[in-house]
Amino acid sequence: QVHLVESGGGLVQAGGSLRLSCAASGRTFSSFPVGWFRQVPGKEREFVVRISWSGSSTVFADSVKGRFTISRDNAKNIVYLQMNSLKPEDTAVYYCAASEGLYGTGSSPAEYDYWGQGTQVTVSS
Repeated sequence: QVHLVESGGGLVQAGGSLRLSCAASGRTFSSFPVGWFRQVPGKEREFVVRISWSGSSTVFADSVKGRFTISRDNAKNIVYLQMNSLKPEDTAVYYCAASEGLYGTGSSPAEYDYWGQGTQVTVSS
């Protein structure tokens, strides 16, 4: 009952910025914690950040802490991922996901029930 669509990916030079959006359908989106993950070929899906339903609680991966920020506008059913100081290592397909109920920190893909299709982020040097 939750449909997620990511957008905002693209090609950017190292040191640049991008803002990804995760738009959700349904009237209950604001009740779901949302996470961002990224994946490159041959690698496991990697946790980036998660945000609570209210936006008051966030957890970042060490690799992006201080460079990425997350926010949500529940009235618009959108979660944003602002990515600054991008590095080539950030190149990946980025996915947003929503959970019906986290049982951990929200850093595991298994904790999420709904996923978007992904958006490609490429950082050149």
